[in-house]
Amino acid sequence: MNTDRKLRNRLLSAVPIAALAFSLAACGGAAVERPSAEEVAEGWTKIIDDAGQSDLYTDDIILCLSEALVDSEISDEDLANIADGKDIQTSTDAQELLTQVVTEAAPKCATPAE
Repeated sequence: MNTDRKLRNRLLSAVPIAALAFSLAACGGAAVERPSAEEVAEGWTKIIDDAGQSDLYTDDIILCLSEALVDSEISDEDLANIADGKDIQTSTDAQELLTQVVTEAAPKCATPAE
C-alpha cells in the first residue's frame, strides 16, 4: 500500500475521533465575527494536539477541513470556539453538523492534489 493511501486511510479512520473530540457544551454570549479558515485551522491544530492526534493530520489537511467548516452552515460562534482552541459547540445539532461537514470533507482533504 502506498504512503498516500496509508495516510488517507489513517485520516478517514480518525475522522470520527476528531469529530467527537469536539465535546458538547451549551454557552451563550455576544455575537462574534466569523473566523477565517486559517484561524479555524490554528485552533483545530491546538485541539488535535491536545487530543494527541497531531500525527494524523498534515497542515494541508487541517486547512482543507477548516475551509469546509467555514464554508458550511456552522455558526460563527461554534467556529470561533474552534478558532480559540476550545472543543465546545453550542448544541447537539451543532455537534452533528460539525461531524457531518468533517466526514463529508475528509475524503477530498485526504487525497493529495495532483
